[in-house]
Amino acid sequence: MRSSAGNAQLALLLEVAATPKPGNVDRHRDLADLRFEHFMAGAVGAREGLELAADGAAVGPAFERAVEGMAAQEGGNTQFGSLLLLVPLVRAAREDLSQPVVESVVRETTVGDAASFYRAFEHVDVGVADPPDDMAALDVRRGADAVPAVEERGLTLFDIMDRSVPGDDVAREWVRGFDRSFAAAERLAAADGPLSARTAAVFLSLLADRPDTLVATRHDEATAREVTDRAAELLEANALETDPEAVESFADGLVDRGINPGTTADLTAAGLFIALEHEAVVL
Repeated sequence: MRSSAGNAQLALLLEVAATPKPGNVDRHRDLADLRFEHFMAGAVGAREGLELAADGAAVGPAFERAVEGMAAQEGGNTQFGSLLLLVPLVRAAREDLSQPVVESVVRETTVGDAASFYRAFEHVDVGVADPPDDMAALDVRRGADAVPAVEERGLTLFDIMDRSVPGDDVAREWVRGFDRSFAAAERLAAADGPLSARTAAVFLSLLADRPDTLVATRHDEATAREVTDRAAELLEANALETDPEAVESFADGLVDRGINPGTTADLTAAGLFIALEHEAVVL
């Protein structure tokens, strides 16, 4: 029987192995400087931090350790956002992997957890939006240099996520009880076919639900909406079954344009973990 840390690591591997996931690395697609094997290495490297969470360590230090291990490969950031979702989920699974419990886990984070979160940015470059003027001192891109401001203001990691919600759907999960992550798990359980195909279908459904915030950050809101509208068209047409070449073309086109719906991949990984932990999908 796999441990929660093992299921989290497996979720990371299953997410990157599923195909086609438009705009993302999968077993058929690489980006120019970020390849499938980097994601596999990132998942292996993250294991120690996931085990810390499973053993009851505080969310912040477990997350920082997971990111440090993830970053020990040449591709750079592979699963930062996924780990920000998975670590509190793994921590919650010690008691009960339910929305009320994971909500309690994140709301009980401390200033020390926030400091660890900022230090995690020392290990890898992460694409984030510019903060509001009143939060310039808290810009996560400052890494450990921002910790004194975090401590002076007494901000917990949940507080940081709460302030990040408008432009970050990973932060939104923290504040809204991981609702899309649990919905993704339910969709995975209800789908038919091999898990790789089910994962790709759930990814497409999540992308069709709402614009990907990483796309909006790296490009603009209009591009993010365009991507979501096309995903919705393909989903409505059941294109994965009736016209898989159209989905493949969509995926290839996003890669060619450098458009990466990475937040959708993060939510997919979280959904996979929940489904595995609940034994809603079995391998």
